[in-house]
Amino acid sequence: LILNMVEHVLAHAGVAITDLDALAFGCGPGSFTGVRIATGVVQGMAFGADLPVVPVSTLASIAQVELERQGEDKVLSIIDARMGEVYFGCYQSVDGLMQLQGKEALLAPDQIPLPDTTGWFGAGSGWGTYQHKLQNLLGNKLKDFRADVYPQSKTIAMLAVAAFERGEMVSAEQALPVYLRDNVAKKAQS
Repeated sequence: LILNMVEHVLAHAGVAITDLDALAFGCGPGSFTGVRIATGVVQGMAFGADLPVVPVSTLASIAQVELERQGEDKVLSIIDARMGEVYFGCYQSVDGLMQLQGKEALLAPDQIPLPDTTGWFGAGSGWGTYQHKLQNLLGNKLKDFRADVYPQSKTIAMLAVAAFERGEMVSAEQALPVYLRDNVAKKAQS
């Protein structure tokens, strides 16, 4: 279904895949199966069209969604990683694009590093699952949150264009998923 959808979108836009400069994809972290499917599809398309690939973090996409939707310029992106953990990224807007502050991580919800400043907005499924723990931990540094925020193709494309302009693309074989949970990825590969 995905490849048919891509063909339809390209045809609707009146372009061929070989007219593109690069392909972008949400590289994770997130659902193991979803991240694997996205990676496999983009690798196949990039190999076939001889295009570079721009991996974009799903946590960055979530932060960008809130910047676009509500003008939130300081976002704590948190995705429920199951098994009592969350995928976490701290993002701030720089020239209209969300930039990672520090590193993305897989943590227990009560291990989230506290930001130095106030006025942070929480976004992502982890806020629904661990709302009370996160609110208690962050206290007055958190101004509000929204749990029903998900990565979007529009924000992945926005972030990818900027990354492409900075030369941050990889070859198809280097377009790899980001799991953050190494033990699950290692089990799947064996």
